[in-house]
Amino acid sequence: MEKFIFLFGPQAVGKMTVGQELASITGLKLFHNHMTIDLLEPLYGFSPEMWRLTHLFRREIFHSFSKSEHYGMIFTKIWYFDKKEDWDEIEYMCNIFSSQGVEIYFVELEADVDERLIRNKTTHRLEHKPTKRNIEQSEQHLLSTLENRRLNSIKGEIKTKNYMRINNTNLDAMEVARMIKKEFSL
Repeated sequence: MEKFIFLFGPQAVGKMTVGQELASITGLKLFHNHMTIDLLEPLYGFSPEMWRLTHLFRREIFHSFSKSEHYGMIFTKIWYFDKKEDWDEIEYMCNIFSSQGVEIYFVELEADVDERLIRNKTTHRLEHKPTKRNIEQSEQHLLSTLENRRLNSIKGEIKTKNYMRINNTNLDAMEVARMIKKEFSL
């Protein structure tokens, strides 16, 4: 049966890197959120039109992929728990996959802010995410969301059957990927 792994957490927590490692040991395809953002931002900037197209592209990719013969997909994104639009978008995304009989798994990552600030500047992150190369702007966004947004769930808030939360402050990405693979028998 096809699998959909939704990997979420705050900026620079390691979603893409863990997703890359998980893809390498499972055969799942990685679709990280910056694949659409970095495609559209050079054309539209961070404008309402860029975000509209980003959501449209993602939905179309989800629809197409959910009907494919692939083993499954890993999708990474920040979940703003204090924004109803994010809850609605995640429900919509999951409904696309569940309507095709795809098994859905939620993996929440969390890490200390000091570690996230270090990860925010890594060569690997900057190589794969062009819009993060303005370190000052990226760091400012990371720090401002600590005060203005909630990027991790409250205990018991996520009701999904297949759910795990990992504090990966002191874990490398492959170790986290192995934990996910084992937990969900991927």
